Amino acid sequence: MEKQTNGKTRTNDEEKIQESHEAQANMWKCVFGFTELAVIKCAIELGIADFLGKNQEPISLNQLSIALGCCSSSLYRILRFLINRGIFKETSTKSGKSGYVQTPLSRLLIKESENSMAAFLLFESSPVMLASWHNLSARISSKYNSMPAFEAAHGKDVWKYAEADPKHSNLLNNAMACDARVAVSAIIDGCPEIFEGVNTVVDVGGGDGTTLRLLVEAFPWINGINFDQPHVASTAPHAIGVVHVGGDMFNYVPKADAAFLMWVLHDWSDEECIQILTKCREAIPQDNGKVIILEAIIG
Repeated sequence: MEKQTNGKTRTNDEEKIQESHEAQANMWKCVFGFTELAVIKCAIELGIADFLGKNQEPISLNQLSIALGCCSSSLYRILRFLINRGIFKETSTKSGKSGYVQTPLSRLLIKESENSMAAFLLFESSPVMLASWHNLSARISSKYNSMPAFEAAHGKDVWKYAEADPKHSNLLNNAMACDARVAVSAIIDGCPEIFEGVNTVVDVGGGDGTTLRLLVEAFPWINGINFDQPHVASTAPHAIGVVHVGGDMFNYVPKADAAFLMWVLHDWSDEECIQILTKCREAIPQDNGKVIILEAIIG
């Protein structure tokens, strides 16, 4: 059977062949889907965005490879891959040679910038975190699949692992700080009224204190209590208006006008969430206390 399409006759067989080719092409994209994360991680570790961010003019491949101590031909391939995805841009230098500049996407890879996402990318692309994904099928096929994939891969949950591994703990804290800068900015701009009448805030599971630092800067009347595990609180950097307290949120939460939980509850079971929220309720005033929750929700 034949039908007309754009003035040309195509058979059902031809359509099936075309569909098969498209399916194969899409599957190849899946096969090499990991390469985007791997190449972006490479760019962060090499410091490409950091170096370009220090220069206003386009930087040639030769200049860049010398500055970063890289093989120029290999670096060119990395740049070509990233440019195709909108990360960095190729343009001309003053001398007419090919050069490279930043784009909005590549600026997010500058490690020390306020809006950087480099730490989050390094965390999620780390071998420790990727091991969880390699255990996904085993977890789903198991009759006893209540154990998180991370725990199945490493023999302990992510928090105990971080406590035993300072390097991973640092990756985790930096990633959470990276995420906090984005989320807290949205809170400050979108719903500042939730902090009216609040003099003290305890950030439950507050990591290195970035969230409270930003909140105190925006609402200077607030006194912040950054509450996390002792090994996290003990290494958190000093911040004006913020004190760091180590402890276990399942045992107690420091007293405050408001308890703040960001990206905490989704890590725990319903029963454990009830325990956490109960401790938060005990920590705030009975009449006008607040529990402020920022959380991922399945639509």
